[in-house]
Amino acid sequence: MKAKEIREMSLVELNQKLGDLKAELFNLRFQLAVNQLDNPMRIKAVKKDIARINTVIREMELKAE
Repeated sequence: MKAKEIREMSLVELNQKLGDLKAELFNLRFQLAVNQLDNPMRIKAVKKDIARINTVIREMELKAE
């Protein structure tokens, strides 16, 4: 995901996407543990997406104040 796409989302959509990404990260880590992970770089990409979403959520919180 691009930062521009994330900034266009609403807070509700961001929280929903964050939950989905955290669930995906859990599944990827589980696959890694049982040696069934096809693309290990996907873990890195999901972590970065989670960080981007958390950053945008924090920016929205600071703007609201």
